[in-house]
Amino acid sequence: MSSQNNHPRVRKRQVFYIPGYDPIPPRRYRELYRTEGMLQSEVSGYQISVSAKSGDGPYGWHVTSRQDGEEVQADVSVLVWSDLVRDSMSNSIPATYLQLVQTAWIYMSSGTLWRLMQLRKGPVIAALYPVGMLVAQLLLAILLAAAMTWVLMPFIDWLGVVLAVGAAYALMRWFRQQDGQFFAYYLMHDYAYSAKLKGATPVELRNRLRAFGALIQEALNSDADEVLVVGHSSGAHLGVSVLADVIRDNGQRDDGPVFSFLTLGQVVPMVSFLPQAHELRADLQFLSTQENLTWVDVSAPGDGCSFALCDPVSVSGVATAEKKWPLVLSAAFTQTLSPERWKYLRWKFFRLHFQYLCAFDKPDRYDYFRITAGPQTLEQRFEGRVPSKSRVEKPVSKHTTVTA
Repeated sequence: MSSQNNHPRVRKRQVFYIPGYDPIPPRRYRELYRTEGMLQSEVSGYQISVSAKSGDGPYGWHVTSRQDGEEVQADVSVLVWSDLVRDSMSNSIPATYLQLVQTAWIYMSSGTLWRLMQLRKGPVIAALYPVGMLVAQLLLAILLAAAMTWVLMPFIDWLGVVLAVGAAYALMRWFRQQDGQFFAYYLMHDYAYSAKLKGATPVELRNRLRAFGALIQEALNSDADEVLVVGHSSGAHLGVSVLADVIRDNGQRDDGPVFSFLTLGQVVPMVSFLPQAHELRADLQFLSTQENLTWVDVSAPGDGCSFALCDPVSVSGVATAEKKWPLVLSAAFTQTLSPERWKYLRWKFFRLHFQYLCAFDKPDRYDYFRITAGPQTLEQRFEGRVPSKSRVEKPVSKHTTVTA
């Protein structure tokens, strides 16, 4: 582990949560934390309460928890980029289909799709799902138009074609309006956002990450005992870039807070394997060698939307002899959830992808609410823990160049 392990127990913590590609306002995360934290405290036998956060700054909440006989105060801030997500999802139906073609071409022509398939089938299937679903929706609309034309043309001539096209378009609009059930447009926009610059970071996102870094640096100059950054899903690779810049630009005070990074359900290879992801690969390489940082990566094979147990540094082909991080661990859903709960959640893929932020029936050392509101630093909690034996470390990415 790192050189932080002699740090005293945590009384005061600042937590920064970076969501994945999610258009929903951050209030949802506060309610999720409150309800699931209450459930976990009942299972694990500690106390936890959530209240409004005082002062300025990003949206968040205050947590008071009593665990193992010690009281901890934590301020949780959500680093919001949902407005950028919503802007990227505002495409028309034809523009979304153009996105589909462009994104599929980028992943296939660059050799990235084939390399990703060598890691985990689940997230690749998840990536192909919106393509298949959108194509199926288009084919159904075409079939509807063809059938109506065949039926109506003998009676009303070319007016039948107009009506048929109108009905097909109405069907396409209905599919778009029902995407809260299908998730086809949502996922298509997600993958397209990462792929549109072939892995390079869009300017508007780069500016937002710079603002995130300023907030984290401010916390590192505070009297907190620990500054913990949590990146979930796509938020994991955003966190990598933010933390790498913070450390490069500012270094760390020897007497400052412990600096910790927790990545959950990461999908880093979806971006780091793309040809122009030079900066992300450089950030992965840099962050993996830092002495004054603890980086723990938690995923679960039961989460089909993540690259479970794939070391994001190693599989991206940028690990060096100095690599120390991340510590790759399994949340082991089949062991930490009761058989009844696992049976209920097993095929609820999106819900399982958020399980890391929720309560477990039989928690092991991974307990989101002990990590974010307990008296141990991330390093102290996982001190001596060996990485998962089933982790994947083989370099797989075709594109491994990094920026200087």
